[in-house]
Amino acid sequence: MIQRIQSVFLLLLALCMLSMLALPLWHKVDGLTHQELTMNAFGFDAVGMPTPKGLGPVFLIASAAIASALVAVREIFLFRNRFGQLKLGMLNLLLIVATFGLQFYFSNKGEALLNPKLEGQFEPAFYLPTLALMLNLLANRFIRRDEQLVRSADRLR
Repeated sequence: MIQRIQSVFLLLLALCMLSMLALPLWHKVDGLTHQELTMNAFGFDAVGMPTPKGLGPVFLIASAAIASALVAVREIFLFRNRFGQLKLGMLNLLLIVATFGLQFYFSNKGEALLNPKLEGQFEPAFYLPTLALMLNLLANRFIRRDEQLVRSADRLR
């Protein structure tokens, strides 16, 4: 049921996690050598320098974000099973935290590639998992509230 508020929160969560795939997450520029390094969810893009190798599987960020979006969409359509929704909400919490951790890990690895004295900037897309985390917590709160309402109605009968 899309008209429930938690469904709207879960849909926004899925959109946040999918928009991470199209936007840059981290950027660093060396003004002296005119080299640039940009990280997105699938890897690093280099300008003025050879493409970095051996940084590890950066695509794990994208796979965790896609998995989180799919879990959120699945959670929307489990509206008859609120306990199942809560379990998927906990799984989604772990996926979102994993996405954020992977972003931080690979951005730190990218810092060492290009003039370690300069500091890279986190792009706004880097913070989308934080927004998704808040939306997930709000959705879980309203799912719990629905469950309490159903239980109180059962007691009245």
